[in-house]
Amino acid sequence: MENNVFGNYLVVIVGAGPSGIATAALLNSMSIPNIVFEREDCCASLWKKRSYDRLCLHLAKNFCSLPMMPHSFRTATFMSKDKFADYVDKYVTRFNVNPRYCHNVESALYEEANQKWKIEVKNTEVTDGDDSLQVYYADFLVIATGENSRPVTPELPGIETFKGNVMHAQDYKCGASFKDQNVLVVGCGNSGMEISNDLAESGAHASIVVRSQVHVLSRELVRLGMVLLDYLPMNIVDRFILYLAKFSYGDLPGYGISPPVEGPFFFKALTGKTPVIDRGTVKKIRSGKIKVLPGVETIRHNIVEFKNGSIQRVDAIVMATGYRSVAHKWLKDYKVILDENDKPKNKYPEHWKGEKGAYCVGFSGKGIPGISFDSRAVANDIHQILLVKTGNAAREV
Repeated sequence: MENNVFGNYLVVIVGAGPSGIATAALLNSMSIPNIVFEREDCCASLWKKRSYDRLCLHLAKNFCSLPMMPHSFRTATFMSKDKFADYVDKYVTRFNVNPRYCHNVESALYEEANQKWKIEVKNTEVTDGDDSLQVYYADFLVIATGENSRPVTPELPGIETFKGNVMHAQDYKCGASFKDQNVLVVGCGNSGMEISNDLAESGAHASIVVRSQVHVLSRELVRLGMVLLDYLPMNIVDRFILYLAKFSYGDLPGYGISPPVEGPFFFKALTGKTPVIDRGTVKKIRSGKIKVLPGVETIRHNIVEFKNGSIQRVDAIVMATGYRSVAHKWLKDYKVILDENDKPKNKYPEHWKGEKGAYCVGFSGKGIPGISFDSRAVANDIHQILLVKTGNAAREV
């Protein structure tokens, strides 16, 4: 083996977001040696560094806990992102998860000769000019970098001529610096709706581009629906929740927001797209404080023309256009578990397991509840394999 081999581990986990630390905590509880690599200098960096100030969890706390550590009864039902980040920090401490921060995985390749994963890692904290890669070997590889690794920024026609500020939602913090400016938010998911609401409350003239069909629900209706799904068929729950939503929101298509034909929970299961959680945005749309616009036709300097022929002067653009995984860039044998779009190649609920000891956590599109499911499934599967090898009886968590 190479001179720069730093260790052999049973399990290497890539990513110290909720997916990675949940998996590590479960493995620790089973006394299964593992190591977690994280390219950032902290765990849960998406929550701590790349989210706007007013972000709150859209699901109730009972749907947002990681394995083995429910939220305190004192915690608000819908907690802020800072409260969730504190929860993650306590989780890491409680279950003795010690990620190697500032360690970026450059490549992972399965070596058939010794039937192990070879993982090449760069320590980005090294300042002595040594660019050599650290090499680790593992029996099992867990991809826990999630679906939100890199921002997606569409190329709008003429955007190169725009003279104002263009930013992705990951760089947006609050609307105070945009007061009295005309700000266009591109993207009508939860981030787009929330940011446009924040801009309007901060004194900006906010507009939002709505190009796709979306369901709009309150977080209380989503919570009710998730509870009912434990007892009733999905189609019944969808009809009931939409019936209640109609009383709250009325004729949204009249304001430029059209729902899909499928109900909100079936649509989520079918496409992975969650309902938009309304926290005051719809009221501002109805009052005219937030304008709804169709797709962008072209941009000429600070003038934006839209698909319906309308024209608007814009001072700043916020791209609330989501994120994507880039696991295939470092996972050289990605086809053992992922497809070309970095989605699990196996169908739910067997999506978390690949070939040659590869697993993925947090790629189901089901948020924190999906992370809890995936991490338990992965830890139990590794545990079972090791117990079979030693001839012991299995104990699942």
